[in-house]
Amino acid sequence: MVDIGQFNTLRVVKEVPFGLYLDGDDRGEILLPSKFVPSGSKVGDELAVFLYFDSEDKIIATTQRPRAQMGSCAYLKVIDINRVGAFLDWGLDKDLLVPKPEQRRPMEKGKSYIVYLKQDGEGRIVASSKYDRFLDKWRCRLMPGDEVSLLIAETSDLGHKVIVNDSYWGLIHFDDVFQELRYGKRIRGYIKKVRDDGKLDVILSKTGSNKISDLGGRILAELHKKGGFLPLHDKSSADEIKRVLGESKKSFKRAIGHLYKQNMITFEGDGIRLVNRADK
Repeated sequence: MVDIGQFNTLRVVKEVPFGLYLDGDDRGEILLPSKFVPSGSKVGDELAVFLYFDSEDKIIATTQRPRAQMGSCAYLKVIDINRVGAFLDWGLDKDLLVPKPEQRRPMEKGKSYIVYLKQDGEGRIVASSKYDRFLDKWRCRLMPGDEVSLLIAETSDLGHKVIVNDSYWGLIHFDDVFQELRYGKRIRGYIKKVRDDGKLDVILSKTGSNKISDLGGRILAELHKKGGFLPLHDKSSADEIKRVLGESKKSFKRAIGHLYKQNMITFEGDGIRLVNRADK
């Protein structure tokens, strides 16, 4: 059985002048047009393809990579509008429709919106900006410390509301934000707490010793990029540390202390310097 709106690995069963036919199991043979056929492909090969419906509502395959798959959220731009709805650029030849009834508010051409990809009543792939209806609010199986994908969605009085793993609502409290968070941006985060109501508190960096290790690696990378010296130290302002590394001053001080103990950096009056191992 194949999954529409997802990537599938299908076997080539027939070659024709205009492409390849793939074994779609109960969906029959599915065409992969010539312009998407990888060089050297032949009957018997297995290809990873994305399946969707063409303009005639027939299932078709492509090796293009869409910006979202069925059951996920994405931040997409409106490129056209008509009486049926808004059409989004999702990286494929055929644009993605947001029917008017699926628009949280009337969409405007040229603007971008967060949407959820779903099937309509006839099984076709469409998008909805009423994504709250598709987020599971109770059956979260995530645990504190789990790494997750975050999509920045809205701002509340407490912080930034985020969509976690395309499935749950989460919140990054303002006190835990040390970098710019833009609507529609997808970033990595970590579960801080699972609330009784099923919602999640999220942070943007690891906690405890794992956080120090993660931040220490980024500090070393920044030192290498800057020629071995970084004009940050324990007396630097919290704003400057936040601007350069997107972290709190407390976390920065703990991380550089750990690097110093490992003899990986030295302290200078106006910053920190990478230890040259060749001199040791």
